[in-house]
Amino acid sequence: MAARAAAALAAGLLGATLLPGVGRAADAPLAPVSYAALDGWAADDHLAAFDAFLLSCRAIVDRQPPLRAALPPSQALQATCRAALEASVEDAAAARSFFEERFTPVRAGRGILTGYYEPEVDGRAAPDATYDTPLLARPGDLVDLADGATRPEGVPDALTAARKTAEGHAPYPTRAEIEDGALGARAKPLVWLTRIDAFFVHVQGSTRVRLPDGRVVRIAYDGRNGRPFTPIGRLLVQRGEMAKDVASMQALRAWLGARPAEGRAIMRENASYIFFRIDESLTPSDGPRGAQAVPLKAGRSLAVDRTRWSYGMPVWIEGRLPTTVGGAALKRLVIAQDTGSAILGQARGDYFAGSGDEAGKVAGGMREQTDFAVLLPKADAAALPDAGSRP
Repeated sequence: MAARAAAALAAGLLGATLLPGVGRAADAPLAPVSYAALDGWAADDHLAAFDAFLLSCRAIVDRQPPLRAALPPSQALQATCRAALEASVEDAAAARSFFEERFTPVRAGRGILTGYYEPEVDGRAAPDATYDTPLLARPGDLVDLADGATRPEGVPDALTAARKTAEGHAPYPTRAEIEDGALGARAKPLVWLTRIDAFFVHVQGSTRVRLPDGRVVRIAYDGRNGRPFTPIGRLLVQRGEMAKDVASMQALRAWLGARPAEGRAIMRENASYIFFRIDESLTPSDGPRGAQAVPLKAGRSLAVDRTRWSYGMPVWIEGRLPTTVGGAALKRLVIAQDTGSAILGQARGDYFAGSGDEAGKVAGGMREQTDFAVLLPKADAAALPDAGSRP
């Protein structure tokens, strides 16, 4: 994730069928459809989607390493990206034609669409009584365990990172252990935030930090401790502290703020811990970098299951915004540019709502049943079973 703040490309699809760009077999068959079957397709701003697609294509063509590995792009997607970078697309009509001529939409199923955003928070360069929680730089002993790599002895399969020691490798400390000083001199603070703000920056994966002297520091994801992510909202619902239908980010913040001791304890139950870096390469108008290592576009970037889809895949979503911001229909083309440990499944996505408080209102209440259709390059779609069917 960015914000969220990511293997072999060919995997099982519908049993023994192999298809480049698509991961392991999913619950629902991928069903090719016509563009006319995508409700709202003609009314979308395809140029906005195309601009986001170009960012992914540049990374794909230049073989830019992602921040989190995903399924590599198929040969067909790579060729399509080269064509996109060479094309003259200056308006929405031309962008729509490009997508329709080179991609086939396939229904991926109905699933959950959540939202995330880039917070803007107040912070300090040094701690005080209010700003007492650091965002830490990546320690030198943190080792990412790449997908498919030989796992060091003693590191459980569930972990995605390890600690390099003189004796070999060991599981990295948990959130609670890190907060209690387990990193020692390796703990190098970048900025200091309030405890609640810092926790939610860990959830979102990036932030803009406003300092008292007027500077704004862009903080970017730079690794995690590899421990499983535990949603504290789910814990509060399970324990009867909060109703499921009101467990929004805003409700969680209010609950944590009203109960400092209990709030600190339950935040420590999420063993996952994120490390950061200062990103001076982004402009104020850029979004944070997603797992593909490209700046995210508000309303056009999507976090996906990186074991199912390649970065750069266009995805059509048909859902709604949360009722807390009016519940309007959300029907648009977005681009797979990010991932997250909680984003699992073929029909599952995390919608990047943008930066700042207004984007936070959208993202914080988002957990909507949504229809997903992935746009596959035509050569890849032709390899699907029953590819001639276009409902």
